[in-house]
Amino acid sequence: MSGRGTSLVSLSGHACIEAQYVTKSYGKTVALDDVSFTIPCGERFALLGPNGAGKSTTLKLLVGLLKPDTGTIRISGYEPFSSDAKAILGYLPEDATPYRTLSVRENLEYIAALRGVRDVREATDRFLDELNLREYERAKVGKLSRGNMQKLAIALALIHRPRIVLLDEPLNYLDIPTQERVFKMLKSLESTQIVSTHIMSIATRLTEKAIMISRGKIVWNGTIDTLKSLEQGEEPIESVVARLMTNAG
Repeated sequence: MSGRGTSLVSLSGHACIEAQYVTKSYGKTVALDDVSFTIPCGERFALLGPNGAGKSTTLKLLVGLLKPDTGTIRISGYEPFSSDAKAILGYLPEDATPYRTLSVRENLEYIAALRGVRDVREATDRFLDELNLREYERAKVGKLSRGNMQKLAIALALIHRPRIVLLDEPLNYLDIPTQERVFKMLKSLESTQIVSTHIMSIATRLTEKAIMISRGKIVWNGTIDTLKSLEQGEEPIESVVARLMTNAG
């Protein structure tokens, strides 16, 4: 949904994430153009689109790392850069880099303490075990493989049990067994989620609904099942997505 005629869930309703008429430019390049959408609490949305579509910019705006040129964004009614919003958000940026001079354990303990986790040791040990990082707990992050660095970044985003989770390409660099472990972990969370990806198999396994963005505009918003119903013959869902984006352009 986009455009000024769109009816949005009000902040007094059950929207955990709300964007109204958001525009963001980098110089003369328009990254987002009058974008509006809502994410009801407890729902899981995929943010779909090709590289450069505006997906990462959208997440950075939602988490308060960027400010929109125009429009408003609310996270459970709070402004994204407020301490109230940051307390309930968990964010995994694309190509995340934890503190490279600290060890894996030190990263987890530091972020857990910073996030106000009550039992820092328990939370740290839980993620070390769940993501098979125990053998690397004393290793400096700068010495890790890219896959193990990604596992640590996922743990850092989730260690404080956030109510709202924003993930930018969460399965990058992960081997298949680890991907399956992360799928299980994310599905078990009682949280509102946006997963940004350009891989449909990730979207269909992790989410029930999708927002499709192309050239900074929302071109489709609905359920994954509805997307599948648009398949023509034996057409895969990837072709449906490509067709919708091409027609929108």
